[in-house]
Amino acid sequence: MNDDGEFRADQTQEIFLPAVVPAVPPQHGGAEVVEVAAHRGRTHFEREVVEKLAAAAARSVPGVAELGGDVARFFNAVLDKIGLDKVGDATRGVSARVDGMDVDITVVLVLAAGEVASAITAEVRTRVIEAVENYGLHVSNVDVKVDDIHIQES
Repeated sequence: MNDDGEFRADQTQEIFLPAVVPAVPPQHGGAEVVEVAAHRGRTHFEREVVEKLAAAAARSVPGVAELGGDVARFFNAVLDKIGLDKVGDATRGVSARVDGMDVDITVVLVLAAGEVASAITAEVRTRVIEAVENYGLHVSNVDVKVDDIHIQES
């Protein structure tokens, strides 16, 4: 259309459309609520939740004997002796930093003797990332620290 509002086939016509149409929340309940739920709040994961997910994933890797450094394992042994054997087990050996939906994780572990460290640590890293990202978070970094090697006593 030209400035007069007339259509002319011999001229290029331009139409401008907005690139993004903002979501409009429904005025009532029902199935429409689900479609716009993301616009009604935020999701926040506590550090402890991420640590539990990462610890469970790391423990599931064959060749990981234990999680945690020397001090954590010492305190765990003391707690075991006084009957509090499950205290702190869920997150032991894992620390996480949560920044919105981005997460950095450090896993401290003990390898079983005879295992190839690079293969075990790569598998720990892979499983931890998969486990945490299945919850919608983004894992920026997973550092794996081998603190000790567990040698079976005969």
